[in-house]
Amino acid sequence: MNRIAVLTSGGDAPGMNAAVRAVVRKAIFEEFEVAGIFNGYQGLIEGKVELLQLGSVGDIIQRGGTMLRSARSVEFRTPEGREKALQQLELHGIEGVVVIGGDGSFRGALELTKLGIPCVGVPATIDNDIQGTDFTIGFDTALNTVIDSIDKIRDTASSHERTFIVEVMGRDAGDLALWAGLAGGAETILIPEEKYEVPAIIERLKNGSGRGKKHSIIIVAEGVMPASELADILKREANIDTHISVLGHIQRGGSPSARDRVIASQFGARAVELLKEGRGGVAVGMKNNGIVEYDIKDDEGSTNDWKAEMYTLSKELSI
Repeated sequence: MNRIAVLTSGGDAPGMNAAVRAVVRKAIFEEFEVAGIFNGYQGLIEGKVELLQLGSVGDIIQRGGTMLRSARSVEFRTPEGREKALQQLELHGIEGVVVIGGDGSFRGALELTKLGIPCVGVPATIDNDIQGTDFTIGFDTALNTVIDSIDKIRDTASSHERTFIVEVMGRDAGDLALWAGLAGGAETILIPEEKYEVPAIIERLKNGSGRGKKHSIIIVAEGVMPASELADILKREANIDTHISVLGHIQRGGSPSARDRVIASQFGARAVELLKEGRGGVAVGMKNNGIVEYDIKDDEGSTNDWKAEMYTLSKELSI
């Protein structure tokens, strides 16, 4: 193998640039040529490929977003689109690809591997919803962004004796809401993995008010319901007035935390080593604070074995 490539795909996550940097510099250290594929799989189809040098990734480790930019590609999901991508890889002499992104990006990596181009996945998503790894690149930074917001909202909630509903990202996975809610001392946390009962939420709010509590914070993952919908329910069923904060895309931006920079560097370097070994259809990850690799599955998704315990703990501590 003489030339490999790296691309970022799907939603951006803080630390993607650190991973790109690690891939490029580790590849050059291993005496590979390395190309950057811009705008994800769609850029690959369109031939947006450029050879990268050491200086190409200078001064990016501290930057959020991705220098390679990202895009979603409907075309790549078709056999015809993947064939175009394969032709571009062959045209540019690329023999392996490091794919940095989430579960959809990993499925694309698996498809290219099936077509004869070994691909290694590097998990990068603030949702932390990739099976096979305890943590994904970007989760720690996004988590601290959310916690910082909760702390500031709590100041206002306390000053004005109000109940706030904070909506965070997490369509299918509630890691961001759960970790932020527990770390931020939220009274109620709603995540897609756990059932909720409106009467229980109301009872918790009333119990807090009954013992003199002057404010409350409710964290809801977007996959459960919009914050506005929950506010309407609480008003209609219990005449409880709430204020809403939807954090939105602020959670995906910003300079990556030290932890995200470190694991991104570890993941990126290990991905290059796996390509050097001729491995494809695999991803790197972290288990018990160690770097691991595992096979990418067609049904990639998150596991929630530990989430039930954290969820229970959050309720016990917010009585």
